[in-house]
Amino acid sequence: MRNLVVALALSVAMPTGAALADTGTQQTSDNPKVQVVLDMVDAWNTQDWDRVVSMFAEDGSLHSMMVDPIVGHEALAARIGHIGAGIEEITLNVRNIGQVGDVVFIERVDEFVYNGHAGAVPVVGVIEINDDGSIQEWREYYDRAELLEAMGIHTDFDAEAR
Repeated sequence: MRNLVVALALSVAMPTGAALADTGTQQTSDNPKVQVVLDMVDAWNTQDWDRVVSMFAEDGSLHSMMVDPIVGHEALAARIGHIGAGIEEITLNVRNIGQVGDVVFIERVDEFVYNGHAGAVPVVGVIEINDDGSIQEWREYYDRAELLEAMGIHTDFDAEAR
């Protein structure tokens, strides 16, 4: 499944005007839905947690596919605030991004320092953006065990919340 998702993300053509974070080129897009996702990448890279939450629809969701989705601004703010409190540095390095139908796909490598633990994790995001330009659903595909190990966490923070 992971290889299928990565292969799909790799097959997505880069839209005209978009740019990759690790190429050092301009980070803009003529595609409004792709631009929303690039703006979200910028919000994470600048650790602007309020902006991250505000980019979701009021009933929007963030769904790391191996755990239950986080739905709504209040729940998103609590989750992102909890994780953000431990992030000392973070860079979402975009490798590929594009739109298929109404969905934006983004392949990236997230590099971070979390509570003194440096790590990097490959991620594929599948994002649905509504007509007003807000994120309705953001599905994340990555190796959960690899992420937790890179963060230096022994008990999954989402399991603790349940």
